[in-house]
Amino acid sequence: MSGFRVLDLVKPFSPYLPEVIAPERKVPFQQRVMWTIITLMIFLVMSEIPLYGIASTDSSDPLFWLRMMLASNRGTLMELGISPIVSSGMLFQLLQGTKLIHVDMQNKNDRETFQVAQKLLAILLAIGQATVYVLTGMYGPPKDLGIGVCLLLILQLVFASIIVILLDELLQKGYGLGSGVSLFTATNTCEQVFWKAFAPTTSSSARGTEFDGAVVSMFHLFGSRKDKKRALIESFYRPNLPNMFQLIATILVFFIVVYLQGFRIELPMKSTRQRGPYGLYPIRLFYTSNIPIMLESALASNIFIMSQLLFVRWPNNLFIKLLGTWDARPGSAQLYANGGLAYYIQPPFSFTEALLDPIKTTIYIAFVLGSCALFSTTWIEISGTSPRDVAKQFKEQGLVIAGHRDTSAYRELKKIIPIAAAFGGATIGALSVVCDLMGTLGSGTSILLAVTTIYGYYELAVKEGGFNQALVSGYSDGL
Repeated sequence: MSGFRVLDLVKPFSPYLPEVIAPERKVPFQQRVMWTIITLMIFLVMSEIPLYGIASTDSSDPLFWLRMMLASNRGTLMELGISPIVSSGMLFQLLQGTKLIHVDMQNKNDRETFQVAQKLLAILLAIGQATVYVLTGMYGPPKDLGIGVCLLLILQLVFASIIVILLDELLQKGYGLGSGVSLFTATNTCEQVFWKAFAPTTSSSARGTEFDGAVVSMFHLFGSRKDKKRALIESFYRPNLPNMFQLIATILVFFIVVYLQGFRIELPMKSTRQRGPYGLYPIRLFYTSNIPIMLESALASNIFIMSQLLFVRWPNNLFIKLLGTWDARPGSAQLYANGGLAYYIQPPFSFTEALLDPIKTTIYIAFVLGSCALFSTTWIEISGTSPRDVAKQFKEQGLVIAGHRDTSAYRELKKIIPIAAAFGGATIGALSVVCDLMGTLGSGTSILLAVTTIYGYYELAVKEGGFNQALVSGYSDGL
């Protein structure tokens, strides 16, 4: 009962929180696509509108490691990205999974109270994060900005976060497809990849002025250089700007992940309540989807942020040096770890760099694979997708595994689900490592998040009747 009392504390705030009213009837598929596109356009516009009042954003970015994953764009209204929503959602998922709060998702009032609590915490987190960003001098020294400008910056960040929360709610309640969190992350990553491939902007280097976009640069080199062979090699392997090898590696990873999405074990299911043909319950290789790599990346990124902020303030402290030492690379103001714990869990930025420091590479690979497998097996218990939870759902829906007694479903699922979770988590971690070593256009984590999200939208479109129904197999909507 104490859990319900904790949730009931948020009820007085419910009338004051902005809300998207759920549709009275199911929205047609075409309209859902339209609302999804409109939502996406609003997000993209907000990602380009600069914050009013900022003095400078040229210094090292402590949130560099989180930007792409959290759909964040520095110095714009999307500075916080989806961070408040993700943080709030994961915290409540953890509290619910560990039974610290008790929520009956079959009860409409409980479900609504739970959603209100998540929204309220997301808004509070947005206020807290915005305040910390401004007061720590991310947009310039607070004394130079003045109280009025500081308050204006905080209000802009909080207002933008509330809009993002409402856009996510709009999609979640059935007006659009999927969730805003996944949509914005995938869009941000695709936008970055597209820009690195086709950017028409130029940069100065030792070889002269070069185009930033890999494809644009290749055509420029072919047209301007007499030695075509050397131009081809340079377009594929230029070191300081996006190159064609990185673009091809990104496309290759996309197809590999889509291919692996099809790996599944399909259990034949039959109903004990009615006669009919067998259905199939698929257990995928990526059983926990992209959750493991998100959690691993969040853990590593938070270590980077804390280590960098501490090192900048107290660079000579021994314990802070053990956590990580930081320095800028040539031609960049961005700080990178060059020692301590942060260095060993920071991905190598090229295959050459990985070979030059095999100890660091080995530790990094072990950290990513181990943490992804651990997070994946832990998440199935927290999120209600463990063998016991799935067996309970089967029993409630009157389903049994064909050829087995109804009491043996748990034993059969226990043989498959934990292995799928651990192996799938390690596999997605390994793919992230491969992305980093190959130097894809974007971090391994962001590329995997984008691909799994795009594939999820494809499957959703199949389910909704947007494409050929036979392309994706699965059981009934009840599962």
